[in-house]
Amino acid sequence: MPKLPFMADEVHEVVKGDGYAVANVDALAEGPGFRKVRRELGVTAFGVNAIEIPPGFQTGRHFHDEQEELYFVHRGRIRIRLNDETEHLLGPGGLARVDAATVRQIENVGDEPAVYLIAGGKDGYVGRDGRLPEGETSRFGPAGQPG
Repeated sequence: MPKLPFMADEVHEVVKGDGYAVANVDALAEGPGFRKVRRELGVTAFGVNAIEIPPGFQTGRHFHDEQEELYFVHRGRIRIRLNDETEHLLGPGGLARVDAATVRQIENVGDEPAVYLIAGGKDGYVGRDGRLPEGETSRFGPAGQPG
């Protein structure tokens, strides 16, 4: 595989190419509210957005008819309340999977804005369908590469 040129600048704005899009979540909006990841990156197979909420803010309670969701905390600390029965504190890197019918509510319990990503979908996992391009022998990079 030919070595690609090194891109010196970190991606901040949305960049779209043939079969892909890259961006930084902070470039999708400023301040509190929705960051429309799905729309901006052209995602069609599942729903995905990011949300920023200020310290002390609590979202409304909600559930879905069909869509299971996965929450990923990018920045800050949130408390997720599930079915009004249990609460869990999640910091950066924290994850929560929530069934469609489970009532959920988020609260920013930190001292800074919290940003979390939500991916949602239905109808199950498609399985491991990754394949190597012709001539490739490992999905882990060239042999002998530190890793």
